[in-house]
Amino acid sequence: MVLGSLISFVVGLLVGALAIYIAANVIVGSSSYEKALVTAAIASFAWAITSLLVGWVPLVGPLIVLVVYVAVINVQYPGGWLKAAAIGLVAWVAALLVLLVLRAVGLGVQVVGVPGV
Repeated sequence: MVLGSLISFVVGLLVGALAIYIAANVIVGSSSYEKALVTAAIASFAWAITSLLVGWVPLVGPLIVLVVYVAVINVQYPGGWLKAAAIGLVAWVAALLVLLVLRAVGLGVQVVGVPGV
């Protein structure tokens, strides 16, 4: 059971990193998968902690959680808050597309590092 959860987390993290890698490459021209992997790991941790602390607060909580996610991207990639938000949005779309492909071949995974997917 623990091994299955660990494998699921790692696969989800790799998919989330792929989505961030694609988005960062499109938005700011960054071509480092390793940086995307670190960003996905940090973003998923920050998302989880912030969700636990303030995510339950109506309206404001989810907004704060989203700002923390974009802040992680902003720290990792150049271009400021607008480009960081654009990377987050493109990563979300890329993660959805990757999930569609994976589900088409019979693999159901959850994405780690990209919220709401």
